[in-house]
Amino acid sequence: MKPAQVVKALAALAQPTRLAVFRLLVSTGPEGLPAGKIAQKLKVSPATLSFHFKALSHAGLVESRQDGRFIYYAANFTVMNDMVDYLTENCCGGKAC
Repeated sequence: MKPAQVVKALAALAQPTRLAVFRLLVSTGPEGLPAGKIAQKLKVSPATLSFHFKALSHAGLVESRQDGRFIYYAANFTVMNDMVDYLTENCCGGKAC
């Protein structure tokens, strides 16, 4: 992962609602949740949530899919893992932590 991509992802997560959304989606797993369920669980209005989904999607952290009338959102685990790998690449200078 390139530094600019990591910065974009970290910037997207550097907001309490977006961080809460992402953590909820990570805990849900790859199947994700419909937008309405996320709004309900986090007590966030749909309009506000839409704004935050845009930022998370733009950073590549969240993916969406249409299923009938519902839009499901899921964490992009590849991007998340790539970001963690980048951040821990030189952890402890190569020594056991």
